[in-house]
Amino acid sequence: MSTEKIMSTDSKKKQLIGTALDNNMDKTVVIRVERRFPHPVYKKLVSKSSKYYAHDEDNICSSGDIVKIEESRPLSRLKRWVVLNIEKKAD
Repeated sequence: MSTEKIMSTDSKKKQLIGTALDNNMDKTVVIRVERRFPHPVYKKLVSKSSKYYAHDEDNICSSGDIVKIEESRPLSRLKRWVVLNIEKKAD
């Protein structure tokens, strides 16, 4: 799963790809975005993850889905991202 930032040609907003963890809230889904980078000293690959709250207007995401999110204006205290589309549905 690639988690690098993807810049679209028509928008300057950041886009990330991650896994949906939780969809218990109404119109909100929690996304985990994982990034891998070499350790500055030891050069071993290190994985770090961040959780983002994203707006899901139609409640289409379920746990385990691979989704693409895009930054937006603040929608609530924690929500700063919007779900663009589902890349891959969970089994």
